[in-house]
Amino acid sequence: MGYGPAGTSRIDGVIPWRQNSLFSAAFQTPVGFAMKDDDGLTAEFRSTQLHANVSAVPDGLCWVSILSCLLLACSYVGSLYVWKSDLPRDHPAVIKRRFTSVLIVSALSPLFVWAWKEFTGIQPGPSLLALMGIRLEGLIPAIILPLLLTMVLFLGPLIQLTMDCPWGFIDGIKVVVDPCFWTLCLSDMRWLRNQVVAPLTEELVFRACMLPMLVPCAGPSTAIFTCPLFFGVAHFHHVIELLRFRQGTVSGIFLSAVFQFSYTAVFGAYTAFIFIRTGHLVGPVLCHSFCNYMGFPALGTALDHPNRLTILSFYVLGVVLFFLLLFPMTDPLFYGLPTPVCTLTSTHGSICS
Repeated sequence: MGYGPAGTSRIDGVIPWRQNSLFSAAFQTPVGFAMKDDDGLTAEFRSTQLHANVSAVPDGLCWVSILSCLLLACSYVGSLYVWKSDLPRDHPAVIKRRFTSVLIVSALSPLFVWAWKEFTGIQPGPSLLALMGIRLEGLIPAIILPLLLTMVLFLGPLIQLTMDCPWGFIDGIKVVVDPCFWTLCLSDMRWLRNQVVAPLTEELVFRACMLPMLVPCAGPSTAIFTCPLFFGVAHFHHVIELLRFRQGTVSGIFLSAVFQFSYTAVFGAYTAFIFIRTGHLVGPVLCHSFCNYMGFPALGTALDHPNRLTILSFYVLGVVLFFLLLFPMTDPLFYGLPTPVCTLTSTHGSICS
């Protein structure tokens, strides 16, 4: 062990932890990425330093990260209930009010990451926006490949939808390029909520802001399965409205909530995986919007379909192809190495490479 400038300790070849932060003062442990060499000059971040960002997790970092994520999740969900109303959640007036509050919280959410970074003293190489997946490098692949991968998973439902659709392919194309179609969509508050606002704000808050705070203490693999817990629990607030408007029995509502938690947690792990592998926010947002449109696969309908053998074959084929293509189509080489969030940890494994 040697000693760097300004009282920082270092292990040769490892970026030292900065000690002049509130976090280090509170926990008496050096934290942060001090990107400086022995002469005090800022070192240029290189991909060869990918495995040398963190030497050890400082005491208390995980508690700060978890509490920050919990506070952010509570702020997001709480913003939905600042408006008092006796109307159901699907009423246009309720949706518009919630748009206002949730967009404000989402716009302020990067401040949580900035405050966490300042409090802990962590100084990563990439910018704050890059850590949150807002960058230009690898943008085109990030728009196309994760969405295609998700569509492969939904191959069975897509084939079923195609078989049941009364339109031909040419008619479908005409509808998609018709401005009147998009005007109707944009004037529908529920469509805007499900396809635009919810995917954008939820992925920004629960992936782009939380993962940079969780990865340094938990590592990429653990963060992928930890982050969705906040996302899944955040959806429990639907129970309040279902009970309030008596939309079903108590046991039925709670069973529905447990199922939704499980489904959203699995989906959250998938989009967290995409975010870490690609280093982009746009991929998870597009996949979220697509999944909201498709909904949970209607296996019961598929079993009763006249062409059930064909449809079920495509269900199986889609799942098999999805797992075969999961890593190749999210290879960080397509999106620019190293992906920013992966620079926050030394325990990469196969997730970041």
